[in-house]
Amino acid sequence: MAKIGIYGGSFNPVHFGHVGLAQWVMEHTDLDELWLLVSPNNPLKPAGSLAPEQERLAAVREAVMDIPHVKASDFEFSLPRPSYTANTLRELQKHYPEHEFTLVIGEDNWAIFNQWREYEFILSHFRIFVYPRHGQLSYDQSPVHNAKNVHFLASAPYFDISSTQIRANLLK
Repeated sequence: MAKIGIYGGSFNPVHFGHVGLAQWVMEHTDLDELWLLVSPNNPLKPAGSLAPEQERLAAVREAVMDIPHVKASDFEFSLPRPSYTANTLRELQKHYPEHEFTLVIGEDNWAIFNQWREYEFILSHFRIFVYPRHGQLSYDQSPVHNAKNVHFLASAPYFDISSTQIRANLLK
């Protein structure tokens, strides 16, 4: 059974932090592959704030093309919108029953994980790798407690960049 990491996001735009983390995850975890799932419509982000999905997908493909076992995925493009992670994971299990999926998220998302649709389902059926971000909360301060399948990637390098920062700089 292949262990597949699911690193979802808007990637609006993709940047060296996404790419660096993807490479680090492949080098320092037990995952066989990492799929960067480009989200066509994140329910936690304002509608209309995203670049066209095909452009974001193409940019992610180009950004990870030289990293072994990392690929861009448009899997969510054919699913109902907005994209809820629990639904995506269910569909991935249906389409790829031979794989074991691990969710890769940032600590900013872990801080609000209890607001995600069906977060209990995700916690009970999937491992979660959490990328710590500088200045964010720790596991002990999380809104979700007693999560056995959650692993903080404590030794991952800190990438001081975000898509939000990039978009803001482009507007200046």
